Amino acid sequence: MKASELVKKSQPELIEELNALQKENFLLRMSKGARTLKRTHMLRSVKKSIARLKTVLGQKQVEANG
Repeated sequence: MKASELVKKSQPELIEELNALQKENFLLRMSKGARTLKRTHMLRSVKKSIARLKTVLGQKQVEANG
């Protein structure tokens, strides 16, 4: 998801999306450890999506606090 799309979402929606991505990241790491992960590129893309989400959430908190 692009950052421009994330800016349009509300803070609770972003937190929900963040929780989902963190869960997915955990599952991917566990399957990597068990050597059953086929799509290794997903680790990197999920990690980057989490970072993107955290950046947008931080920007929204700064804007809210003024």
